Amino acid sequence: MEPAARCARSDWPGNRIVTPLNLRGRVALVTGAAGGLGAHFSRTLGRAGAKVVLTGRRLDPLQDLARRLGEEDGIEALAISSDVSDADSVHACFDAAQDAFGVVDIVVCNAGHAATKPSLSMSDSDWDQVVNVNLKGAWLVANEGTRRLVAAGKPGSVIVISSILGHRVAGGVVSYAVSKAGVEQMVKALALEWARHDIRVNALAPGYIETDMNREFFSSEAGQAMIKRIPQRRLGQARDLDGPLLLLASDASRYMTGSTIVVDGGHLQSSL
Repeated sequence: MEPAARCARSDWPGNRIVTPLNLRGRVALVTGAAGGLGAHFSRTLGRAGAKVVLTGRRLDPLQDLARRLGEEDGIEALAISSDVSDADSVHACFDAAQDAFGVVDIVVCNAGHAATKPSLSMSDSDWDQVVNVNLKGAWLVANEGTRRLVAAGKPGSVIVISSILGHRVAGGVVSYAVSKAGVEQMVKALALEWARHDIRVNALAPGYIETDMNREFFSSEAGQAMIKRIPQRRLGQARDLDGPLLLLASDASRYMTGSTIVVDGGHLQSSL
């Protein structure tokens, strides 16, 4: 490896020399990994060399993804059913991950839920479900992962998936927007507390990314009108998040904590 491609870490034990985006020897846990962005994140981290723990409520699609990651990319992957809003379930998930691969040192809080309806039509349970998954769930997972890293004396990276709706609002998504704004404030607070333990906490805030779930809407007249408001005049693709994700997961961002990386084609800069 050429010297220019190396990143010296003289301030860490052993004076290790590492390639910044190389995740070999790392263990990544991704919540909400059964499909969509979670599945894509899992593959991206695995291709960079990490062993990957796939978590979510539905075990069958997680197991299918773990099998495909192994067969198609040679990625070591483990599927674990877990509910991010339940502390006991999160604890058991990290137990199983640690038994299989060792201490998780990349935690990706990706699990999310949305209730799209006007505030006056929203029930208490609608609100609770969104906030319990998006905000409480991210806190439970980040906390559990960090407790274990601190106990093991290891550095680590916590990445919380936010949204541009944590910065601006749209109609019918009040609980989602509030939960994502809360997530970003949580990232700052945890980054401040955990920096002394060498645990970095950052957020990744995507704009509108094309997925199987939204593709039909964005092909409609209303969806096309929304795309025209994005300065780059296109939807994001899942691969557009690969660079920011690997930056935050790897030692390339070792002096970043409490930050939010927005990936939205300039959408937040569009005129009101």
